[in-house]
Amino acid sequence: MTTRAIRHFGVLIPSTNTTLEMECRLLPAAYQAHIGRLKSTSPGPFAPSRDEDIDYQSRLLGTAKVELVILTQTSASLFSEDYDAVVTQRMSAGAGVPAITSAQALGRAARALGARRIAIVSPYSAEVNERAARYFATRHGLETIALEGFGATESYAIGQLGPEHAHAAFASIDRPTIDLFLVPGGNFPTMTSLDAWELEFHKPVVTTNQASFWAMLRALSTGERLSSLGRLLAESPPG
Repeated sequence: MTTRAIRHFGVLIPSTNTTLEMECRLLPAAYQAHIGRLKSTSPGPFAPSRDEDIDYQSRLLGTAKVELVILTQTSASLFSEDYDAVVTQRMSAGAGVPAITSAQALGRAARALGARRIAIVSPYSAEVNERAARYFATRHGLETIALEGFGATESYAIGQLGPEHAHAAFASIDRPTIDLFLVPGGNFPTMTSLDAWELEFHKPVVTTNQASFWAMLRALSTGERLSSLGRLLAESPPG
């Protein structure tokens, strides 16, 4: 009997995130996530995490011999033009492996699925959603033609939201010109709803944690496709 090799990857999350670890359990047992928690730089919502925490947790993940480190804090990438480049460099320096942010993964995943016109549905406020639209336009060439947010003002509370919030938003803004629904927010539970959403609305739905898992599969070059977790992971397109 051949034993399948376990692949190890690291995930950095805000200390308030109560969802990511649960959604990692949906991955096959061959993919093992190792989690590092980060403290916010300010008491306000959605602020980037402290550099010292990113450095320290990345070094610790490096001792677990992870093959990739992912920062699943999409909102952090929206407030500074060079944030992705700077933070991934810090993560790679600490862990000694490649690194990616979930914002990068979201944009690349949407493009990999052939999307150009997107709708953003998120737990964020209108201001943060507008920042997201600018980010995905300037970094990934994605035109946002609809925006819907749940107005969350506190990061922990996002984990208490349910799939009905996203479903109502999709129904409200859906139109034929939308190629794809983009759902940022690593603390917003989505993974078990993806197939049902896509079946009902007839278009892909790409979320923070799903896109992060896709980026992991692509980085590890396993060629594996995962069913029941949305079109992105079922097809695992290159990108």
